[in-house]
Amino acid sequence: MTDVRHAVTVSATPETVYGLLADTTLWPVNFPPTVHVEQLERDAEAERIRIWAVAGDTVKTWTSRRELDPEGLRITFRQEVSQPPVAAMSGAWILQPLPDGGTEVVLEHTYRAIDDAPDALTWIADVTDRNSRSELANLKALAEQSTDRAELRLTFEDTIVVDGEATEVYDFLYRAGEWPDRLPHVSRMDLTEDEPGVQIMEMDTITADGAMHTTKSVRVCFADERIVYKQVVVPPLMTAHTGEWHVSAVRGGVAVTSRHTVAIRPEAVAGVLGEGATVADAREFARTALSGNSRITLEHAKAFAENNTIGSQV
Repeated sequence: MTDVRHAVTVSATPETVYGLLADTTLWPVNFPPTVHVEQLERDAEAERIRIWAVAGDTVKTWTSRRELDPEGLRITFRQEVSQPPVAAMSGAWILQPLPDGGTEVVLEHTYRAIDDAPDALTWIADVTDRNSRSELANLKALAEQSTDRAELRLTFEDTIVVDGEATEVYDFLYRAGEWPDRLPHVSRMDLTEDEPGVQIMEMDTITADGAMHTTKSVRVCFADERIVYKQVVVPPLMTAHTGEWHVSAVRGGVAVTSRHTVAIRPEAVAGVLGEGATVADAREFARTALSGNSRITLEHAKAFAENNTIGSQV
């Protein structure tokens, strides 16, 4: 087994830091490597979660058990199901109160590579180091933020009802490689799916004023139900952007919902929107832009599903 340790000093209370680490539902927004977290089980003392995260140039998924100790300011974790080349991995978040009211955050990892292969050990060491440094830096920034985090974070959604089949709607959303031929605002799409259900997509979209905008996202697909995604390269106005396409049966057809969560970068607001612009202006700008594109996609998904459903009944 190999043991590694990373640490950072945070000018915030241990309770503040612990809260950020304990709430895994916001990890995709708070930590760049994390794409999505599914909570499988949870009680007051422990939880089981499945995580999808960027690891180097790939996306890895694993299931972990976490032991939560808010009084001891400690969270331990152990991967129950790891992905090659990792054979086993465990570790702990340890928070140590400082005399000035701050916190020393220690992140420990213990891991083993399959067959102890040297190349695999090097890869694990590089990814663990890169992701640990990124997570600690973001944890520090979040904990020390002077602006209320709730003010910087925005979640919103749009829903339409489709008179069609859920499989047809999901198929339209899943086959994003065909969006340049199906959606007027998508001019280019580069999509790969090396692992079933995990897509990496880079696309060019045309904004309302005719400008070209390039985005890169990782999508995790749950067949005929939902697609969750994270934008891994975000515009200057945001620190994070995650989303979900959700398909469910309702009276009268199928409800299709597009949900977005964005985190605003306050120091970038004036440079992007002009002097005098506020975080509230940035929230409205983000909502208008993202909701506009989502509505276009929803309407075209509706037309696609309804036409295909009608055609299958003729």
